[in-house]
Amino acid sequence: MQDNKFHEGFSKLSREEKIALLAQMVDDPDSFTEEMKNYRFPDESLQDRFEQFSENTISNFHLPFGIAPNFLIDGNIYHIPMVTEESSVIAAASKAAKFWYKKGGFQTEKISTVKRGHVHFMWYGTTEDLDDLYEKFKGGLQSSLSEITASMEKRGGGIREIWLSNRSDELDHYFQIGLSFETIDSMGANFINSVLEKTAQELKKKAQEKHPGKLDVIMAILSNYSPASYVQIKAECPVEDLADVDVSMKGREVGERFIKAIDIANHSVSRAVTNNKGIMNGVDAVVIATGNDFRAIEAGTHAYAVSHGRTTSLTSCEIKDGRFTFRLKMPLALGTVGGLTHLHPLASRALEILGKPSARELMKITGAVGLASNFSAIRSLITSGIQKGHMKLHLENILMSLDVDDKMKEKIKAYFKDKEVSYSKVKAFVEGKL
Repeated sequence: MQDNKFHEGFSKLSREEKIALLAQMVDDPDSFTEEMKNYRFPDESLQDRFEQFSENTISNFHLPFGIAPNFLIDGNIYHIPMVTEESSVIAAASKAAKFWYKKGGFQTEKISTVKRGHVHFMWYGTTEDLDDLYEKFKGGLQSSLSEITASMEKRGGGIREIWLSNRSDELDHYFQIGLSFETIDSMGANFINSVLEKTAQELKKKAQEKHPGKLDVIMAILSNYSPASYVQIKAECPVEDLADVDVSMKGREVGERFIKAIDIANHSVSRAVTNNKGIMNGVDAVVIATGNDFRAIEAGTHAYAVSHGRTTSLTSCEIKDGRFTFRLKMPLALGTVGGLTHLHPLASRALEILGKPSARELMKITGAVGLASNFSAIRSLITSGIQKGHMKLHLENILMSLDVDDKMKEKIKAYFKDKEVSYSKVKAFVEGKL
């Protein structure tokens, strides 16, 4: 029975007390309690590490850790760890990797790792006074930040640029001080936010000296919209080679259908969102596997996709001089040191499998998986349709939900080997109606 009471001090309860309380809210308290126990790690030290990642932890939520093999990227072969619960994502990426391996693989065209953040404030004086204040403040800023930036600067990173933005035409009295950063192989969130908060303190101090009561700092925070931290990656081949995609079509016909599919995404918000979601199927799986922040990547990517005034495809393609080029450009702010990349045992192993890449190398890898995912999705859509392959891979999930034994599973797989798969048809087979 659902318990709708407010529970004061929930966070202070022990794990067992939390579970006992929640067990009162489910249909089968005993099985609930047992499952919460079974999904915890037997090794208490490992469990303690995981519980430090979050709050009010009562168990673990497991996801499959898989590998998409044989990605050829800038001449190097990678077997890429991916964490996802969605059927066909790893299979689709792997299939595209195999296709492009024989045609030169994926090549990086452009890459940048500049991130940014802002001090957001209100100014109630003249713009001339603010300009004067900013110039004097800016001159002494680097020295006042030296204790925070010294370590990052030794590694080749630090503050790259600082600027003042007048946004008062959008919101009365609203201004920003923006900073751009290079954080090398770290995600850099703590570093950036520490710099920004110190910048805000120094700005308030200077404003109070020169123009008391004129400035009100609202917040200082990094931005997950960092279009200057991006990767552009491509795969290309003679257009005739696309005949390998579908034997019933000539290569140029396949290429032209790819172009039309992207054109549709660029003119239909409904299609663009789904198109980009397919890219993120692969991207998120790599980001999660390597201990990076998939929520930040998602937010920044979708903001970038609407930067032209409407949602458009992150991928593009063209046929020029007899060659088909498929290209992805997207913002990516990734790290390979610090945070979960070090603390999560499997994230650390994922980076080890990838050869302990730099942040730039991980951006290339992740971009290649995004491009491969989109290639496979469009390939299916413009030929056999998405469901044929997807539902065959989804068959295992259907069998699990129907709780059939191994002997019946083999019969079902044999029967549906050359037939369309659906839940209703599989269920009918189990019930002897097919």
